[in-house]
Amino acid sequence: MNIHQPSGRNIKTGRSVCPHDCPSACALEVELLDERTIGRVRGAKDNSYTRGVICEKVARYSERVHHPERLLHPMKRVGPKGAGQFERISWDEALDLTAAAFLKAEAEHGAESVWPYYYAGTMGLLMRDGIERLTNVKGYSTMYGTVCIALSWPGFFAGTGRIAGVDPREMQKSDLIIVWGGNPVNTQVNVMTHVGIARKERGAKLACVDIYETGTMKQADIKLLIRPGTDGALACGVMHVLFRDGYADWDYLRQYTDDPEGMEANLAEKTPEWAAEICGCPASEIVAFAELIGQTPRSFFRIGYGFARGRNGAANMHAVSCIPAITGAWKHEGGGALHSNSGIYKWNRRLLEAQDANRRQRVMDQARVGEVLCGNPQDLRGGPKVAAMLIQNTNPVSIAPDQTRVKEGFAREDLFVCVHEQFITDTAKYADVLLPATMFLEHDDIYQGGGHSHILWGGKLIEPPGEARSNDFVIRELARRVGARHESFERSGNELIDDILRRSGRKGLDQLEEENWFDIQPDFATAHFLKGFGHADGKFHFRADWKGAAKAMSKMGVLGPIENLPAWPGHYEAHEQADAAYPFRLATSPARTFLNSTFNETPGSRAREVRPSLLMHPDDLAALGASDGARLRVGSRRGEVVLHAKAFDGLRRGVVIAEGLWPNEAHEGGRGINTLTGADQPAPAGGGAYHDNAVWVKTAG
Repeated sequence: MNIHQPSGRNIKTGRSVCPHDCPSACALEVELLDERTIGRVRGAKDNSYTRGVICEKVARYSERVHHPERLLHPMKRVGPKGAGQFERISWDEALDLTAAAFLKAEAEHGAESVWPYYYAGTMGLLMRDGIERLTNVKGYSTMYGTVCIALSWPGFFAGTGRIAGVDPREMQKSDLIIVWGGNPVNTQVNVMTHVGIARKERGAKLACVDIYETGTMKQADIKLLIRPGTDGALACGVMHVLFRDGYADWDYLRQYTDDPEGMEANLAEKTPEWAAEICGCPASEIVAFAELIGQTPRSFFRIGYGFARGRNGAANMHAVSCIPAITGAWKHEGGGALHSNSGIYKWNRRLLEAQDANRRQRVMDQARVGEVLCGNPQDLRGGPKVAAMLIQNTNPVSIAPDQTRVKEGFAREDLFVCVHEQFITDTAKYADVLLPATMFLEHDDIYQGGGHSHILWGGKLIEPPGEARSNDFVIRELARRVGARHESFERSGNELIDDILRRSGRKGLDQLEEENWFDIQPDFATAHFLKGFGHADGKFHFRADWKGAAKAMSKMGVLGPIENLPAWPGHYEAHEQADAAYPFRLATSPARTFLNSTFNETPGSRAREVRPSLLMHPDDLAALGASDGARLRVGSRRGEVVLHAKAFDGLRRGVVIAEGLWPNEAHEGGRGINTLTGADQPAPAGGGAYHDNAVWVKTAG
């Protein structure tokens, strides 16, 4: 445990890592008031990425750790599913009930009828991924995690051949930083730290491309406000100007890209005027943006996730990633692009996940959990119904798309569900057995940062409240009860952490504890792909091999109508189209003080976000005969919710935004925002199309 007490102070400080946001994974300093109590949380000043800065919600983390409604004891359901009625039981009884249900399901329907279901509520490798040991050893159904990256990663990979990019600290050396389709003011605050350094020391410009005036766009020098799902068109309009006006670096293109002449021909008719008609951004702004990029060799593209969360998201991601290849920005310090650095870590998870025990059992799509539980044969992939589940680190009854079907599936009386959680969430209310979980300060783990290059140690700093136990404890105890035998269950959690470090070619846990973090940023030439891009030919690919991208990125191979995906960048009209019946386009964007369904229980976050609202252009509100604060009914092809209007002129007419994932109970009728979102599987590899919804809006009286 890495704890120090500064001279002259009575408060000890411990080192840790934020477990919630995969790009940032901020290095933390935590005030320790006693063995069970924390005070203020701060960013670690000596970490070169965090630089002492963290978001306001984590700074107030004591609100979560010491929340009066934390789950403290194991419980079992005593009322109807979904009602959240429980009575306290012992840990032994809770684990025995769960194991018996798993063994019964296996005996009656086969091992694949048990589906351990998890995601990224914690980014710690042990507590997030250790559940795979139980899955693989028992031959339970496994899960393809599609909520976050399944659309963006294939799009980026299609061009670069690797999920990696420029050291984000190089933003400090940039002259132009383009934040495209992300809102780091809300979701990756450290990006703004490095942007601020570049602006102060170099006079760098910040450009922002998004569908509404986010907190990031408010701070930008150049603002491009577009319609949802039209990023590919804007990117093509920019690239047309780069070729047309002599900004293309032909020496770089011929050495590092697959077919620059073909790309130029593809863009010949995709003029700024063509792009403007589609995306709603004036042609003059597109030309000025392109000229600025062309005139600024040190242009850094910080490419977000949000704009890829549509049915044409992969194609849009690929189009945007092509821009720095045309100008040769990759050649320069402070130039190039970063979407995620996840590909640099190259973990060997053989023991952590018991990969040698994998039986090639069926894989089911996380985002299709509603259809899986409702027995859709296509989603069950020829296997048995799901009869039992263990859920850790996620809250599908809130965050999964097509919530009506999700609730219908979880309400099945013949489905046993064990939920291991910190609060009684929307999903926990459907549990048959409910187990109290530790928070990150109450157990040991290691973390990686998708938006930087650090492996970080987060050791246990305080004792957990009540009877809360770690994910690793639950997996081991269930394994023992269901007869899962593997060497990984004989190793302690820290032994598994040490094993994955050493097996992956790193120094061991003892050294990581001493140093707090390892910086594994590749050298300049590797990070800038100057030794070649990740494809076999070493080239950046303007022509996308979508089948290859799906194979590389997906546990399930090709999904969605891949035959319709364009090989060349363009405007791919796969997104849900507005029409007379559904005239508005809705995105369900992140709120500043929530993180998915985390933090929506804390007083500070709830006070800031106020209530579930709909950002809507004042002229659109006036056309409805409504005003700011009005109750609005919002409906999609999947269902309907009630929100309160918030007049906002920082978006195009016909676009509406619902920020933040509120608990279902915060909405009238208990229908949360994901009642409106769809669970279909976009090409090439599926994914959550959360920001791609055609809706109607009416006054609710």
